Amino acid sequence: MSKDENIVSMSGQPIFRYTDGEKEWEAPHGEECIEEISDHIENYIGEVSMVFHELISDTVHIDVHHVKPTKERPFHILVTSGMSDLKMNVPADVNSAHYMELMVTFPEDWKIDEESFKDEKWYWPIRQLKFLARFPHKFETWLAWGHTIPNGDPAESFSDNTKLSGSIILPSVNVPKEFGSLEINKDKIIEFYSIVPLYDEEMKLKLNKGSDLLLDKFDQYGISDLITIDRKNVAKKRFGIF
Repeated sequence: MSKDENIVSMSGQPIFRYTDGEKEWEAPHGEECIEEISDHIENYIGEVSMVFHELISDTVHIDVHHVKPTKERPFHILVTSGMSDLKMNVPADVNSAHYMELMVTFPEDWKIDEESFKDEKWYWPIRQLKFLARFPHKFETWLAWGHTIPNGDPAESFSDNTKLSGSIILPSVNVPKEFGSLEINKDKIIEFYSIVPLYDEEMKLKLNKGSDLLLDKFDQYGISDLITIDRKNVAKKRFGIF
């Protein structure tokens, strides 16, 4: 699978464009750690009320575990299992997790049911979960802290009711720190990261100025991995980067 690795952003970070498309369909590898992941979720976040099982899978079988809001934690959390069935293609000179699962966090009033998921305004984060969980295996690459992925090229809004159009991979601030890592055995440690939706300008800010400035702005305006479709866009043109 060839990819253009010779483009760098103004901040010096590489920009990967996958020019040959994704791998052809292959039978999924099987749910090796679903029980351990489910137990890990319940140990550190809360009871798994439902698992959305895939009916048709490609390369890996991605299930999505739902933890409902509580008084102490008033938001929904969805966590994948299955992404970590395969090892990511991390370059030899990169110190990064080889096994990963992803999560998203929703406001308490977000609709989480099969009927609502027929409407893209409720379903798009789950679509992103599944797409990004498969992405490193379909394109023989890897995901890591701070990686940004646009929704298409050029990037398009995830749905009609938001201008969010990309994602950054970050640790969640809405779950205990201990949830971030699960040791299966000495050769397999799964790391859990959150998908944080971004505006197009924020993706450009990160590429041009680096992750630190974007995350500083997140801290300044109280932006977390809790998905808010109309949240403040922290990238301002006064930075002179567009």
